[in-house]
Amino acid sequence: MNHQNILIITGCSGSGKSTAIAALEDAGFYCVNNMPIALLPEFLKLSAKGSSDYTGFAFVMDLRDKSLLSKYADVFADLNNRGYTIEIIFLEADEKILLQRFKQTRRLHPLAVEKSLLQGIRSENKLLADLRKMADRVIDTSACTVHELKFLILKVAHKYTASVPMIIQITSFGFKFGIPLDADLIIDIRFLTNPYFVPALKPLDGTSEKIKSFVLNNDETILFLQKYLDLLDYLIPLYEKEGKAYLTIAVGCTGGRHRSVVIANTIGEHISKMQKQITVAHRDISHSSGNFSG
Repeated sequence: MNHQNILIITGCSGSGKSTAIAALEDAGFYCVNNMPIALLPEFLKLSAKGSSDYTGFAFVMDLRDKSLLSKYADVFADLNNRGYTIEIIFLEADEKILLQRFKQTRRLHPLAVEKSLLQGIRSENKLLADLRKMADRVIDTSACTVHELKFLILKVAHKYTASVPMIIQITSFGFKFGIPLDADLIIDIRFLTNPYFVPALKPLDGTSEKIKSFVLNNDETILFLQKYLDLLDYLIPLYEKEGKAYLTIAVGCTGGRHRSVVIANTIGEHISKMQKQITVAHRDISHSSGNFSG
């Protein structure tokens, strides 16, 4: 019997499969992009001797392989019968998002060679419908940044190995839009001076050097960061020792556009110096600054 862990990354073109496979490679998986379904059993047989060196195997499979639809059911069933542990992760996104993504890249949609891009996207969705139903996990990447998708995939990887380091997600948010549901640590920084009320700064967001300078060059901010970063330096090793797979630090201001963005980025820079695996996301940065103070 085989006990190799196999992750199949599949789904719509433009949904983030390349990002997902890169994250799994970071987590210690042996990864192959655009793996032909017909070659999978033989590949696993040849790779069996060195499988102990890897967390498992991860393969991107999609409609670039013309035989995928006709063979995947039989191949997966055969591998399951032979003792392989297979998890299928299906990535998808709203068609409007997929259209935007393809317009921003030179890549061609595999089904849009002789038809429009929209027709290709819709055709692919129909063809993949049965495979989607078979999937163990469906992830909608419409609202995901590259970092957020990587974070989600690394959470999956933690199921298969304890050697993957704790993943730290730092999320800025606005209290007016609600507290992030997955937050482990929440810090409210609405006590810091707000650049929203400076007319020249109001239209900007926390990625601007002017906002960054305004927030960080403040005695209260300097003292706060000194104390809070010291606290994180103390807590993070304890969470790791406890075996926590991932830690989400949420940084909130009123609207999530100014102060929280700057502080989240600053925390991220500090933790990255500790050689930790982190992602930083700004949940509410795109909300209009017209009605919500940052």
